[in-house]
Amino acid sequence: MFGPDTSIASRAGRHSPGEARQRRTVLITGASGGIGLELAKLFAADGDSLILVGRDRDRLEAAGAQLEAEFSVPVRRLPGDLSEPGAASRLWAEASSAGESVDVLVNNAGVGLYGPVEEQDPAALDRMVELNVVALTALTRLALPGMLRRRWGRILNLGSLVGFQPGGPRMAAYYATKAYVLSFSRGLAAELAGSGVSVTVLAPGPTETQFDGRSGAEADVPYKRLPKMTSAAVARAGYRGLKRGVKVVVPGLVTKAMAFAGELPPRSIALEVNRWLWQPRRSRAKGATPE
Repeated sequence: MFGPDTSIASRAGRHSPGEARQRRTVLITGASGGIGLELAKLFAADGDSLILVGRDRDRLEAAGAQLEAEFSVPVRRLPGDLSEPGAASRLWAEASSAGESVDVLVNNAGVGLYGPVEEQDPAALDRMVELNVVALTALTRLALPGMLRRRWGRILNLGSLVGFQPGGPRMAAYYATKAYVLSFSRGLAAELAGSGVSVTVLAPGPTETQFDGRSGAEADVPYKRLPKMTSAAVARAGYRGLKRGVKVVVPGLVTKAMAFAGELPPRSIALEVNRWLWQPRRSRAKGATPE
């Protein structure tokens, strides 16, 4: 449940001498660590006001305090779990309660779920779809009227390299959620052409975050041995793309090649590659037939 802010800062942001840039308000979900926190730093360095959203109250408070101290920008903290049904609407009501307009929406929060679908916890599966698909869509819908009325707005949706793939055995539902994010973002970007509102989807490959632990992907799988980018590098690529109004940002040469290959026919080849990437090492050693 979303509740009152844990703190609010009111100091002026830092700008270059003589700069008269208007301060924007940026709402970032999943902002207490990883890519979300790195994006928050970039917006804060530009002098923007921040509304940080995260499930872990203590980590969110620490992230907000760090940004306030380093960049002297206003930071609101809204702890809450967007994987709960209706949470996106409650968040929006709380974020809007101070009368601020959200100029930039960053839908960064997301989670994965590893394993055969029939073995996955149904409640965990519901929460993943709610977070990765429903909350992202709902927040975008709630942000759009104000952005369109002001004829200016920016939306950044965190997708993934896997959104370009035909599917991922043992990560089937997660791959499907990210395919949705990519399709939704592309379609909406075209729908909003000429409105002053842009939509960017950031689609990183393997990244140095806590994703594997949170998704339950603790098995020894080849995917984990792919080269990883830092969260900071991924955030910088997404931030630059957002500023330029780029529709799709795929950071890193290896990630670009994998995204391109995933869309090439016959897509059945990419599906088999993904099956191998997520198959536990023990199963391969025993010569087990992939399910």
